[in-house]
Amino acid sequence: MEILGVLAAILSSALGGTAVGATRFLAGTLDPLTIGAVRFGGGFLVLVAVALMRQDRWPPKSDWPGAGALGVLFFGLFPVLFNGALVYTTAARGALALSTLPLLTMLAGAVLRIETPTMRKIVGVLIAMAGVAIALGTSLATAPPGAWRGDLLMVAAACCMALYNVWSRPFLSRTAPIPFVAFGMGVGAVCLSALVASSGGFARLATLGTPQWIAAGYLAIICGALIFFLWGFALGRAAPTLVAVSVAVNPVTASIFGVVFLGEQVSAKLIVGLVAVLAGIAIASGAGFGSRHREARRRPS
Repeated sequence: MEILGVLAAILSSALGGTAVGATRFLAGTLDPLTIGAVRFGGGFLVLVAVALMRQDRWPPKSDWPGAGALGVLFFGLFPVLFNGALVYTTAARGALALSTLPLLTMLAGAVLRIETPTMRKIVGVLIAMAGVAIALGTSLATAPPGAWRGDLLMVAAACCMALYNVWSRPFLSRTAPIPFVAFGMGVGAVCLSALVASSGGFARLATLGTPQWIAAGYLAIICGALIFFLWGFALGRAAPTLVAVSVAVNPVTASIFGVVFLGEQVSAKLIVGLVAVLAGIAIASGAGFGSRHREARRRPS
């Protein structure tokens, strides 16, 4: 059911909001490549163990080249761009740049003739993006020198994710979500680990203290395995744009995390932004559900 896919995507994006905080916490000790290798290497081990216990169907050999290429794109290049962006820009600006994902996914789907954009989807995406900007509020007003570099890197990361969203659907129709995500994550983790090993990045792991190891474990299990399983599950059941629009929840979740755990105050902008994000997702999703129902009514019995 498409509604299950949308809900899975929302949960994935909600948890993803905490990945920004964990990544920035580790950024003072580890470089972006090493953080990515730890996150996806650990996530790969978790997903493989779950897939073997469930005896899920793995991608057929004919899908290996394509699934592997998607793994390099999403689990190799994407984390490098994502983590690198946070070196130059703030978490708020990076989150806003990443919220362009629904528009980029819609554009990719239209160009590749996989998903036809509708006015309701476009309106819903724009409302959700506006909600992100409102929720972040004053955090967008300040920026370090050269923040535009980080903003561009984050948009490039969103482009990688948009292409993954669109190109994954045929593969997910032939295999289960956990093995598909595990296969791609494993390929990406190998690529990242090779780069980290060649630069001696793994030696920095010896300098991590208990708090850093907890953050690394959280990144691997929750932000590596769970988040991307939910994302793959969603892509197998809902249109790419409907899945991508849920990313607007990500920065709002990060803001709420700051309120609950860091003692930050609840602002009116955060509440208005959250309402706008949820309204945008509802409008865009309503387009998908409505079109599916209309299509079902047109089918001959």
